[in-house]
Amino acid sequence: MAIRIKARPGESAQQLMRRFKKLCEKEGLTKDVKRRAYYEKPSERKQRAARKSSKRVETGARPTKRR
Repeated sequence: MAIRIKARPGESAQQLMRRFKKLCEKEGLTKDVKRRAYYEKPSERKQRAARKSSKRVETGARPTKRR
């Protein structure tokens, strides 16, 4: 899904960019770009997922819902 932003009346370029960046962060786009910047071996990906799930179990946190 493409992120589209229309300029509001009287909105400066800096305000528009700030809104765009916040929307990108909210969609998880910035995290995804950073994660894909370098190749990650499948075994490393599994290890990272296992560490993340073990932290969740230790703290007793419930998994978040995805929309």
